[in-house]
Parts: sequence; structure tokens; C-alpha cells
Amino acid sequence: MIKIENVSFNYDEAKAAGLDDISLHIKRGQFVLLTGASGSGKTTLTRLINGLIPHFYYGNLKGTISIDGLELDKWGVDELSTKVGSVFQNPRSQFFNLDTTSEIAFGCENLGWHREKIHETVKKTVEDLGIAHLLGKNIFSLSGGEKQMVAIASAYVMGVDIFIMDEPSANLDSAATEKLAQILTILKAQGKTVIISEHRLYYLKGIVDRVVYLERGSIKEEWSGEEFSKLSNEERVSYGLRSYDLKKIKLKHKPLQRKKETDFFVEDLWTSYRNLKPILCGISCNATAGQITAVIGKNGCGKSTFARCLCGLLKEKKGKVQFHDSKLGAKERIGEIYLVMQDSTCQLFSDSVMGELVLSGKMKKNSSDEFEEVLKELSLMELKSRHPMSLSGGEKQRLTIAAGIIQNADIMILDEPTSGLDYRNMQRVKAVMEKLRNKGKRIFVITHDYELLLSTCDRVLEIEKGKISKDYPVDSNHLHYIRQFFLDKRKENVQ
Repeated sequence: MIKIENVSFNYDEAKAAGLDDISLHIKRGQFVLLTGASGSGKTTLTRLINGLIPHFYYGNLKGTISIDGLELDKWGVDELSTKVGSVFQNPRSQFFNLDTTSEIAFGCENLGWHREKIHETVKKTVEDLGIAHLLGKNIFSLSGGEKQMVAIASAYVMGVDIFIMDEPSANLDSAATEKLAQILTILKAQGKTVIISEHRLYYLKGIVDRVVYLERGSIKEEWSGEEFSKLSNEERVSYGLRSYDLKKIKLKHKPLQRKKETDFFVEDLWTSYRNLKPILCGISCNATAGQITAVIGKNGCGKSTFARCLCGLLKEKKGKVQFHDSKLGAKERIGEIYLVMQDSTCQLFSDSVMGELVLSGKMKKNSSDEFEEVLKELSLMELKSRHPMSLSGGEKQRLTIAAGIIQNADIMILDEPTSGLDYRNMQRVKAVMEKLRNKGKRIFVITHDYELLLSTCDRVLEIEKGKISKDYPVDSNHLHYIRQFFLDKRKENVQ
């Protein structure tokens, strides 16, 4: 069905990694997982199949790509859209409407479908995906995970034969990830061809027919789904791949033992957007120097809103934030608390990676040696001259973390810092967080990453409907709470 023959590609006006002599044949109805380190060429390979290369991304392309025996350059963009549906790494980049219902129906309207047919198809789509609660909402009011589900629905509604998904689970909570796995199972049962680029692998166990491992733009290994599931933990880690079975992840981190005075307090915090229904409803918590606190909860529960309010981007309606003996208003918090956002693109402003750190450290008067040290820690040194917008999603994520480190704030909030990262880069982020802990920083990490939480965090705040429902240390006595949140709704093979 899909034939890629001796394809090489390099992007114009950028030193971004491309592809080097790729050949890949994908049969109709096959479920293919593309994996490998951030920047290995996975996203570029998906862009070849959905026609974004060469119709949108320009560069030097060699070799041939064909779908159903017809070479890609002979497909019109409109024709290809009825054959291939895409879900991008950053769902915001594929939205065209302000409300969710119009966004889901947009592709059908472009094809001139009859109103009744569009209505029926959208209705069936939201029922199949279980997202009826998202209809009629403002796109910009959605959480990252909710945006991802709308993007998936926008592809699903078209009834295409081929689905291209680039890290669709990156911002999803455990329940939404399980729902995604169910949808992928349905697509496979319907005979759809699915090509998915991912770092989070566990939810695909039992679904994948074939695994393609990329390294520096080349295919280095291929396994059947069964062969891949039999890789030992040591073999998987040697390839820099994340866990394929959550039940095998052990509690590796010893929580903060030393007694330090609690000096950061959040008391009875309430906030909302535009005087609407409150999103945070009386949140109270605290933090100690050198403590890493995980903030978990379902998509839309208020985690990112909590982060925005805490760092001063969103003013509270009620309550207070206190550091040492000083009450911090929203403006004061902007200087004391640094937020690494979920969407890393929102925080990148310079024309080079090094320039981003220089800009971030302007008020701190950091030295060039400090910039280079941080870049080395996060494996970004070789990219220091690259434009931030030419980086892969995982590389952008690490760059925003690097900029946050340069800010040297006493309190840091990381919103999904490992959402687009492979195992090795997750370990790099973990090492940086531990270094910040040793410097006495107070860190809040919003995460859906079970692996990161068990290996790094001291404490968990579980948010439900804008309130803290649970607050407990990460230790063997409370591990059942963490397993309950992440694993209880999983399929049997990851329980």
C-alpha cells in the first residue's frame, strides 16, 4: 500500500536532521510503530507519507514514495486528504476553528459533504471516541490532552484508510491514553493502516504489528510486534526506548529525608477565566527547599491552570501565595517562580538555541560557560546554532527547560517536561531536576509520566475538579495510590 524506496531528504535553509536512504514497505491494514531518539527522523518520515513533504516542507528530496501504486507527486493535496489522516505532535498547529464542533467537522465541510451527513458523521465520531463532553467548547480553553483528542477526532471523522499519528499520547492522562489504545484497536479491526511515531510505548503493547527503529535519519532495526515485546529491559534501554510494560517499573527514588523548614505556602487559592466557573477551588499546599512535587490528575482537572496561577500568568480571585515571610502578588511571582510550559513553542523567541539562553539569562548576567554547561547537560550543545523552530518536539522541550535553569528561580514549575522525550533524554531531564534539587530549588512537575514520577519525585499532589484530593509522599507505603491512579484503568497487560 505504501512504498518508500531509497528516500533521502534534507530540509531547506536548516541543518535539521532529515532522512538518509530510507526504504520501507507498509502493507494495507498494518499497524507500524516508528520509534527512536528525539530528532532521529520519525516526524520527517511521517511527513513523507502524508504529503507535507514536499507540498509544505521544502528541501532536497531523492527517491520515490507511492501510495496504492501512485507516486506521491501525482496525488493532489485534496485527493490525499481523503486517503491519509494526520494527527500532529502539536495539535494546535492543525486547528482552523475556534470551537471544537466546527473543528471536527472542518474536513467534511471542505469536501462539500451534505449538512445531514456531516452531522451524522460527527455524532458517530464523538460517540466512538467518547468525547461528547468536548463538543461546543472554545479550542483555547482545552487542556493539552483535550486538544489532542479533538485532533484525533478531526482525522477519524474523514473515514480515511491511512492514519498518521505523531506522538498522539504525549499530553494524555492515563484514562485518555487507555481510550486512545481502544480507538487504535478499533482502527486496526476496521482494516485501517496506522503509522504511529511514539516514545510512550506501553499502551501499544498487543496492538503493534511491526516496530521500526530510526537513528540519525536511517532505519537501524526492525522487529515484529511479538519480537519487540520479547526484548529484555537491558536491550530496550540500550536503544534508548521507554518502558513497554508499566507493571515492571519499580520505585527507584528515595524521597526527601532531610528535615528542612517549609518556606513556600499556597493557601486557599481560587481562580477562573473571565469570571466563569472557578477552575481552582481552594487549593492549599506547600513546598520545602530541595523538594520535587509531582502534580497529577486527569486532563482538564486544573493542573496547567494551577501552574499559570502559581507563576503569576493568571491572577487569583482569592487566596495567597507566600515565600519565606513575604506574600507574593501575581506580578511578584513572575520574578520568583519560573514556568516551563506544556507547549514549548510558546516560550521560544530567539533565532538560535544559544541565543535563547542568552535572552533568558539577560537579567542574571550569566557567563557563556554557564550556557554551554546547561546545553551539554541536556544534549543540546551540537544544536547551539540551530533555529529553535527547526528543532524536533523533544529538542524544543529540552531547550525550554535549559532556559528555565538559566533563570535560576527558587521555585520552578515544569509542565509535562518529558512528554516528547525518549528514555535517554528523560534521564537527562531527571538528572537536571536532581541537580536543581541539590541546589535547594522547589520544583513542581506536572506529569503523566509514571516512569519519571517513580524515579524522581518526593511527593504527589493529586488534583481532581480543581481541588487537591490527595497529598502524599512517594514511598512504598503510598505506592498503591500511584498505581491506582496510573494503572487501575489499564488493560490487563499493563496492570
